[in-house]
Amino acid sequence: MSKPSHLHFLETPRQDPKETPVPIRVRDWNEIYGQYDPAGAADQSARCINCGNPYCEWECPVHNYIPDWLRLVRQGRLFEAAELSHRTNSLPEICGRICPQDRLCEGACTLNDGLGAVTIGSIEKYITDEALKQGWRPDLSQVVATGRRVAIVGAGPAGLACADVLVRNGIEAVVFDRNARIGGLLTWGIPPFKLDKDVVETRREVLEGMGVSFRLGTEVGRDVDPDDLLAEFDAVFLGLGTYRYVTGGFPGEDLDGVVESLPFLIGNVHRVLGSSDERFPYVDVRGKRVVVLGGGDTAMDCVRTSIRQGAFSVTCVYRRDEANMPGSRREVKNARDEGVEFLFNRQPVAIRGSNAVEGVALVETALGTPDAGGRRRPEAVPDSEHALPADVVIVAFGFRPDPRDWMTGAGIAVHADGRVRVGDPAGGGPALPFQTSHPRVFAGGDMVRGADLVVTAVFEGREAAASIVRSFDRDGQAR
Repeated sequence: MSKPSHLHFLETPRQDPKETPVPIRVRDWNEIYGQYDPAGAADQSARCINCGNPYCEWECPVHNYIPDWLRLVRQGRLFEAAELSHRTNSLPEICGRICPQDRLCEGACTLNDGLGAVTIGSIEKYITDEALKQGWRPDLSQVVATGRRVAIVGAGPAGLACADVLVRNGIEAVVFDRNARIGGLLTWGIPPFKLDKDVVETRREVLEGMGVSFRLGTEVGRDVDPDDLLAEFDAVFLGLGTYRYVTGGFPGEDLDGVVESLPFLIGNVHRVLGSSDERFPYVDVRGKRVVVLGGGDTAMDCVRTSIRQGAFSVTCVYRRDEANMPGSRREVKNARDEGVEFLFNRQPVAIRGSNAVEGVALVETALGTPDAGGRRRPEAVPDSEHALPADVVIVAFGFRPDPRDWMTGAGIAVHADGRVRVGDPAGGGPALPFQTSHPRVFAGGDMVRGADLVVTAVFEGREAAASIVRSFDRDGQAR
């Protein structure tokens, strides 16, 4: 007698999609994870035990209806699963690829305690990829046009999510971006082996089919006057992200061979795509000893990119231990499998060299008292300084907001660290969530929160769109 379906997880272990073997994947830029077939997706979805309190939903920043669309996949109702997935997430096929599920939904899965979490991310990716291939598109047949128009500045995840929600509410969304492609860092900052750029282009086609307009290669403040936006549109959403990198503040950062992480990644993506941008020249590390400073997902992107470029050696230096790394555990594993060496509890104190990089001076660290965020501070161990040879040092310490000059002129208040103030009457702004000190300007994503996950930017873009809708309903007009 077979076990009842709610015990399927005992019969069927967690099975991730096929992974390209390391010797093959480090020689190209293709995504390393394959795709389920319908039977495989249904089988893995059936492992969900339908918790009475679905911790996976609560741990997901957009609060996806995860058990519900898992059930629909199990039942073969793919288009319904796609509709439900899009009810909470504007970019599910992208989040399914790049979210750190091991720290979010899958980390909270009840089965994660010894039995293997449900493969939530891979199934989320499967749902939209396969539904789109089979002809599914968002159903906007019941949407009634309101005559409202909103300008969205920035075609990154926050801007795209905002546009998605607006057009579903009958509001015309026009997205401005200085780049030739949509996606922001989805396109330019995330390597193709994690996110194939055709996936982003397909999302553009979907959004355009929904009525979203894109004005690419157009920079607000240079090609378009911000005052003209406010005159032409009923409201404006800002989703400009964070692009100012954090420095280490130690000697030698100006030496030839010291590279910022984001320009390194952007230049490489342009090379892969066959394009170029003089602001982000290609940095070739073939045959060189590369040291990456930092322990987040951007650092993992840099080390894995360096491996594929053919670096002689790649070392990741992080000042805390492995358990305290902020990035995805999966990405750390992938990097280690691909040949990256990790040095934990090491803190750089200087980059050595006369004119060009010759090495990095490091000290050993021990974790001390917690900081303001609750993480234990790394403290230098006396008399532990030592040298690590290097030809290239990539600094991946994170990013901070870089507010545009025109924003101040438009009366948009920012915090001392450059983050845009939103929903804060004390800062001069109305109390609607994600509304800035200018009543017709809203903002969300990294430029509000600080550098964070793609999925949190999606959440804030969607929430900002909801506030824009409420502002129109409340005031009758946004002007």
